[in-house]
Amino acid sequence: MQEDAYARILANPRFLELTSKRSRFAWLLSAIMLVVFYGYVLVVAFRPDLLATKLHDGATLSVGVPIGAAIIVLAWLLTTLYVARANTEFERLNQQIIEELK
Repeated sequence: MQEDAYARILANPRFLELTSKRSRFAWLLSAIMLVVFYGYVLVVAFRPDLLATKLHDGATLSVGVPIGAAIIVLAWLLTTLYVARANTEFERLNQQIIEELK
């Protein structure tokens, strides 16, 4: 019985749409995060003087600190974006698949 349900789910075009959309979106967000993070690491490795620049005269804080914090905030934003889409579009497709299975 369960094997039949699994086969019906795997053959469902909505399931293929769900997995395709979810996978593409996850890879896109991962690529964005990896490019930003490794870009920062490469700047640290090859041009640390850029990040060591003070924010203004007499400042103790360098440019690298707010950029690093912005990368962390970007990770939170991308996570929030994924969760929002998962709870709307992906969940709607999931519910349609379940309804068709009944």
